[in-house]
Formats: sequence, structure tokens, C-alpha cells
Amino acid sequence: MRIAIIGAGIVGVATAYELAADGHEMTVFERRGSVAAEASFANAGINGPGYVTPWSATGRTFDGLGLARLRAAFDITTLGWIHKLRHAGNAQRGATNRARLQRLALFSRERLHELTRSLRLDYERSEGCLVLLRGKRDLAALRSGLDVLRELGVAFDELDAEGCLRVEPGLSPATPLHGGIYLAGDEVGNCRQLAWLMREQAQHLGARFRFHTTVRALHPGATPGVTHEQLGADETTRFGGPGDAASREGLATQPMALGPVTDAFDAVVVCAALGSPLLLAPHGLQLPLAAVHGYSITAPLRHIEEHIDFGPRSAVIDDRYKVTISRLGKRVRVAGGAQVGGNPERHDPRAIATLHKVLNDWYPGATHIRQAQQWKGARPMLPDGPPVIGPCGIAGVWLNLGHGANGFALACGSARVLADQIAGRAPAIDVEGLDVSRLRG
Repeated sequence: MRIAIIGAGIVGVATAYELAADGHEMTVFERRGSVAAEASFANAGINGPGYVTPWSATGRTFDGLGLARLRAAFDITTLGWIHKLRHAGNAQRGATNRARLQRLALFSRERLHELTRSLRLDYERSEGCLVLLRGKRDLAALRSGLDVLRELGVAFDELDAEGCLRVEPGLSPATPLHGGIYLAGDEVGNCRQLAWLMREQAQHLGARFRFHTTVRALHPGATPGVTHEQLGADETTRFGGPGDAASREGLATQPMALGPVTDAFDAVVVCAALGSPLLLAPHGLQLPLAAVHGYSITAPLRHIEEHIDFGPRSAVIDDRYKVTISRLGKRVRVAGGAQVGGNPERHDPRAIATLHKVLNDWYPGATHIRQAQQWKGARPMLPDGPPVIGPCGIAGVWLNLGHGANGFALACGSARVLADQIAGRAPAIDVEGLDVSRLRG
């Protein structure tokens, strides 16, 4: 089949690889100048089911604790989305959606490991995730989530403060610590590096990537069409950074005709994140997708011969502030935040200050903080948590979107599920509740 994919974040790239591996002729349209140029660019990179959960079920969005507070631009759309988030947050719905997410995350981690081994993917990654609990109330808030992990067979250890220091000896003993939850099977990785490697693998299988190209419209049918237009590089580099520069240095988009062009395919897969609703709404599908902005700072790790454990070994999550501190090679990334709507170009100084606070609480002096790079990205989030994968009721159009803050953890599994669905095969996992029908109920 000739298949078009719209969007080249980590989900779109993984989908392109899986479909190309199944023998399909792939074309990927991306408005930026490289893969992983937006939400996949500098995220926390947590991969694993242990900390994949719907925000509506955690209390994180309304508990008023630093970055855990949901800060919103209160327009009608945002208020409607927050109402749906609250509606999805009761105990039964929260538990159901948590199980759906964690089932997909388990499969996705397994699929990523298979691809890492078979394709010899070499990207920055480390194993283990330690959730830090500053007080007893933090542990109490996690109890229901731990019960779900037990039901799913996900291994974890409950540690006291001394146990946390054995796992992460670089933690500052000056910051009060009640204990922690250690998830040895979870891991952290460089999402953007992985996306670049997956793109290369997809290209080896014949996939074509059209960068600096915006899809203007979908044309459903037995042979669905895509109207697309190539834009000048200066029009698509709002985010700038090494991704766009690299695409101009030899991995640039292939030549395209000037002006809008419509091409026909056998199927179209929409992975366009926040650009998806504009493409789908004209065909009667209204997705409650919101931009929940997150922040990160990334700084070089200090190297001190006398202190080989300076800084984190892998991933550390401060559960009270919902901030992740990740080790990525010789760098440390601190990520968090929950800001619905607003100006994507405007950085909230309070959010950045909280990232610095959490880093300084646990790893004071561990980084060359004056060399830190700041980033803000929009997570494409559905109010109840899980993504939507599969056919959507629009002829010839498939969806793989709405992964929110879990794109890295869910990408490989979601891509494999969709490829099996397109091929008419039963996916390897139960996909109940991962299709668009749940949003119409």
C-alpha cells in the first residue's frame, strides 16, 4: 500500500518504520525541518509503565503544588477540556484508563527493546527510575497506582531514605526524604536521538520524508488524498535548534513543487499532534486535544574525579513537584510543568524556577547550570489520558495521536499496534479503549 503519515515526532517516525518494515510505500509529511522538532525535542524521556498514568487520575493537575498546578489560559476551549479532565478523574474511569495506558506501555517497552537489539540502535539511555517521596502523604497518594502495578505484574521496590541513597548515591542528604519507589524495569532515553535513528532505519526501507511541508487538507475516500504545500525554511523554523540546522546540512527534504499539491494514497495516518484537529474537524471528527506545555532545562554534568557518583545515575522523579531529573550521557535534563494553552513562545519564569529548585534540592552543584538550555514544548493531550489508535470513521484515514507526556514510552507499541491493524492482523495486546469510539461516548 501507498501510505502517507502526517507528522514526524517520535510517534510518526516509529509508525513510518513499522509500516515500511511491513512492506508499505511510505511518505512522511512534516512541517518542521527535521524529525522530533517539537514535543519530542527535549522531553524527560521516561520509558516504562511504572510512571505512565492519566493525569486525571493522579491529582497532579489540581493539587496546587508548584509545577503540579495546572496553569491555564482560560478560554472557552480550555475550560471545556478541563471539565472533561475532571469528568475522567473519578476512581473507576481513572483506574480503567490507567490500565489501558500501562498495558500499552508494557508492550511498547518490549517492542523498543526488540528494535534496539535487532537494529543495533545506539542512543543515550540508562535503566532504572526512582520516584522520590518527600513525606508520608506522597506515599499515600501513590497507593492506588502501586496496586495497579501489582495487578499488572510490574516489579517495584519500596525503599526508605537509606535505600534511595543506595540506588542514587548522588542525592543530597540535606533535603528531607521519606523514601521512594524504585522501578528497575523502567528507563530513561534520549527521545530525539531515537527518532533520528528510527528515521534512518525507515529510509533504508524506502520511506520518504518531506520536511518543511504543511498538510493543508485531507480528502477521504477509497484512495484518500492529501493536499500539501512546501514552505520556505524560514517559515518552519520557529523552534530553531540543531534539528532544523541538521536537516539543511545534508538530510534536507526532497524537492517539491511550488504551491499546494494533492497526492492520492491508499491510506493516511494522522500523527500530527496539535495540528490534527484542524485536519479532522472538516470531516466531522472533533477531538478534545489540548496543548499542555511542559518545560525542561538541560545542562552538562560536572566531572569531579573524587565524586564519580555526582549527579543522577538514571532517572529520578520528585513526585511532589512532578519533576523528572534524567541522566543523558554527560548531561542532566530536568523536566516538568503543566500549562494548558497560552503562548508557546512565552516561558513562565515560575516553571523554570521550580525546575532549578528541584535540581538544587537533590543534586546541588552537579551541573554547569550557566550552560543550561531551556525548552518549552506542547504535549498533545486528551483529557482522559490514553491515545487514540486505529481507524476513525473517516474513509481511508487512521489515527495515532494524543500520547500526551508519554510519547516516548508509548511510541513503539502504538506504531506496532497500528501497523497490525492496517494489515488486518490482531494486535499483540488488547486495544480496548484505545480507539476513537471512547471519545464519542
